[in-house]
Amino acid sequence: MSEPVLATTGLTRSFEQGGETIHVLRGADLSIAPGEIVALLGPSGSGKSTLLQAVGLLEGGFGGSIRITGIEAAQMSSSERTATRRDKLGFIYQFHHLLPDFNAVENVVLPQLVKGASRADADARAAELLTTLGLGHRLTHRPSQLSGGEQQRVAVARALANRPALILADEPTGNLDEATAEIVFDEFLRLVRQEGSAALVATHNERLAARMDRVLRLQEGHLSSGTISASK
Repeated sequence: MSEPVLATTGLTRSFEQGGETIHVLRGADLSIAPGEIVALLGPSGSGKSTLLQAVGLLEGGFGGSIRITGIEAAQMSSSERTATRRDKLGFIYQFHHLLPDFNAVENVVLPQLVKGASRADADARAAELLTTLGLGHRLTHRPSQLSGGEQQRVAVARALANRPALILADEPTGNLDEATAEIVFDEFLRLVRQEGSAALVATHNERLAARMDRVLRLQEGHLSSGTISASK
C-alpha cells in the first residue's frame, strides 16, 4: 500500500478566549491516499480552516502528529517546512489572492520560479494549465480584467503549478455565484485528477462534496466518515 500523502493522529488545537479554553480540534485523525480527493464538511466555525492551517504547516500551536508524504512535521526545521509548503502543497482559498500587478501567466509562473524552474519552463507550464482551464485567450490579462470565476481558475492553476502531492482548498468556490461555482469546481476536479494530486477540500456545500471520492465530517473537534443525503 502506498504511503499516505497526508496523515494526522490525535491532532488538537485549543485557544484561550475571555479566560475560557476553546477546544477546536479534539484529536482529529485522517489519512489521504495519493490521488484521492476528500471533502471536509462542517458548518461555519467547526474548525475546517483551523485543520487546513495545521496540515498546511501555516500555524503552530497544534498537538498530535502530522505526516506529509511520510515525514513528521514536528521533526522538520523551519526551512524544511517552507520547502514542504512550496514543493509538496498547493493552496486555494475562498478569495483568489492573485497579485494585482501581474497577469494570469505571471501569477502562475511566480511559484515555479521560487522553486527554481527556468522562466521558459515556467511560462510553458503556466500556459498549459491556464489553457486547460479555458483561459488560453486570457493569459496576459491582469486580475482586474478577469471575472470572479476566471480569477479563481488562475488561483487553481497557481496551486497546481509545482505539481504538489496535496492540494488544500478552503471553500474554493465559496466567493462565486452558484452557477459559476459549479463550473469552476468541475474544472478544478478535472484538472486535479488529470495532474494526479490528492486534495482535501473544505466546504459546507454537500452537493459539491458528493462529487469527491470520500467525505469527512468535522464535528465537535472530531473527524468521522460522512455520507451525503440522496436529496442533496
